[in-house]
Amino acid sequence: MGDVSPQAPETGAARRAAETAARHSYGKLVAFLSRRTHDVAAAQDALSAAFEAALQQWPIQGVPASPEAWLMAVAKRQAIDAQRRTATSDAATDDLLLLTPVSTEDKNDTERELPDDRLALLFACAHPAIERSVRAPLMLQTVLGLDAAAIASAFLVPPTTMGQRLSRAKAKIKQAGIPFRLPEREDLPERLDTVLDAIYAAFTQGWSDPSGLDPRHHNLSDEGIWLGQLVAALLPNEPEALGMLALMLHAHARRGARRDASGAYIPLAQQDPNLWDTSLIDEAERLLHRASTLHAIGRFQLEAAVQSAHVIRRFTGQTDWPAVAQLYGALAELTGSPVVEINRAVAVAECEGAAKGLEILDSVADDPRLASYQPYWAARAHLLQRNGEALAADAAYAQAIGLELDPAVRRYLQQQRNRL
Repeated sequence: MGDVSPQAPETGAARRAAETAARHSYGKLVAFLSRRTHDVAAAQDALSAAFEAALQQWPIQGVPASPEAWLMAVAKRQAIDAQRRTATSDAATDDLLLLTPVSTEDKNDTERELPDDRLALLFACAHPAIERSVRAPLMLQTVLGLDAAAIASAFLVPPTTMGQRLSRAKAKIKQAGIPFRLPEREDLPERLDTVLDAIYAAFTQGWSDPSGLDPRHHNLSDEGIWLGQLVAALLPNEPEALGMLALMLHAHARRGARRDASGAYIPLAQQDPNLWDTSLIDEAERLLHRASTLHAIGRFQLEAAVQSAHVIRRFTGQTDWPAVAQLYGALAELTGSPVVEINRAVAVAECEGAAKGLEILDSVADDPRLASYQPYWAARAHLLQRNGEALAADAAYAQAIGLELDPAVRRYLQQQRNRL
């Protein structure tokens, strides 16, 4: 059999410890280094070298009592060495001073508890100077450690393109001196919205993949929830952070009910509540209740409340359509979004008839953004069909089918059209 031997137990234990540290501490370590030098790329390079050292040394020396602190000590030395090799300016010298131990306390780096600067890193990634489309990918890479190729695959962008975007964003943070700190209290709501929007964008990118089965996108939804949990833990009294996490958990709870065994699409109203993840729903409801006690209603809380009104069907057998319509009305006033009006039209139609729903759709029909928006045409087709307008419904179904990318949803729409 040659000289090949099974992996030593020490090697396996060391690798598992490194993987655990990467999952739970990567963003914390990058944030600690980045906040002191404003160089995210250099922080990631230093941390990568630290993990390589861990995989070499831990199988021999044993896993340290605090892997996180050990990795930080090594990463700081790597960063200092890198700065010394390139120190040609006063700015580089300043970075060295920020990283170099200056007290006896710093000599015990391997035993010290690190401050958690991940929230500051999230706000840096979501700074207005960073291009909107790269904020979510930047968070996924810097806070969670996802590589550019995996992020590019999830966002359906060529790896080279995503790598360039991420590199430009990190260079922007350094060159523009984007601060690694929480905004002032009066500025927090506006900036927090940007952070939450980016996290939710990462989640929905995974939630809305065309097939609904791509594991790359499934994992991206998981990572979005992980980021949401991080923000909710670091800002436990911010109702919109709690609302966003509740919204994501409600959606994630229904993942297994979105397709049947053959892969056919099943709309929410026809899903079997027994297939929903009740533990995720219960956690979402707890978060939503906690948010409601903070007396500051926002978009994510209202959207999560809509989901709550839908999942009441697991107890009553019926969706609370009047509550859904009322909540969408509040959302429409808050956001002015035509997308919200589409959803409100469907809910109102359930309460007051298809004609009332069509009146709402007609009120936003001139919005140019809806001309190529599949849910608008699908909703219109459905309500026209219910209202007995077969020819108009057929034309609307044709539009919706032509715009839909998911084959399973296209088949569902075609089945509805055939019933005309």
